[in-house]
Amino acid sequence: MSCHLILKKNDFFTSATQPVVVADRYPQNVFAEHTHEFCELVLVWRGNGLHVLNDRPYRITCGDLFYVRAQDRHSYEVVNDLVLHNVIYCPERLTLNVNWGELLPGESATCSDPRWRLDSQGMALAKPLIDHLENETLRQEDNLSGYAVESLFLQLLVTLKRHRYQPAQTPNSGENLDFLMAALGQSLDSPFDLGEFCNRHQLSERALRQLFRQRTGMSISQYLRQQRLCHAQYLLRNTELLISDIATRCGFEDSNYFSVVFTRETGMTPRLWRQR
Repeated sequence: MSCHLILKKNDFFTSATQPVVVADRYPQNVFAEHTHEFCELVLVWRGNGLHVLNDRPYRITCGDLFYVRAQDRHSYEVVNDLVLHNVIYCPERLTLNVNWGELLPGESATCSDPRWRLDSQGMALAKPLIDHLENETLRQEDNLSGYAVESLFLQLLVTLKRHRYQPAQTPNSGENLDFLMAALGQSLDSPFDLGEFCNRHQLSERALRQLFRQRTGMSISQYLRQQRLCHAQYLLRNTELLISDIATRCGFEDSNYFSVVFTRETGMTPRLWRQR
């Protein structure tokens, strides 16, 4: 399907040389599929939603980080108190002598997954940097504002690189919620035992459940089910696997139960989803 909505530079940047601006979404609303004349970083602070990027659905929540290229098509189809920042930038306007491509994985054609996770420390460090960057971009331009904006953007990118990890990986360091998110990301095709996880990490199961719902707006089981269904949608659209095999790869031992859950959540059967 062709995408007709293109977000223009002139609607976001105050001049033809401004390299970076910040657009906060408090909250993010449902937004139709679109592309841009610029690139953006998307960092989620709380709540949850369905982010569809280049036809691949992602159930997103706090700590999710996306590097979105100008040509990428994306939309927000479901939102539940979803709060995020969009850091918008034009690579051709960056003037500092820095290897920006090393810090921006989205610029690489070999980047396998545009979705990353940011650990809790990284989120705590990124928030004031984004706030400072936003304030600087709102200043009337002077001889120093361009340097300040690029320097802050550089600090933000370095922070993100130091603290990001792919969802299927385990972060090198972090808080309890970081390790739980990583464990859930590694459990798309296998059972997840929260009690065993809490015993291994010496955590209170009740406190962890409460923290998870507070940060994400979902229960742990709801989040894992949504992640599995998003993965199933991707496999249905992009592979020739049997539906029964997809069910197994998405943590459903019974393909009939998988079809029931899939139909209830998406409004159509797996077979119809594949054919549409």
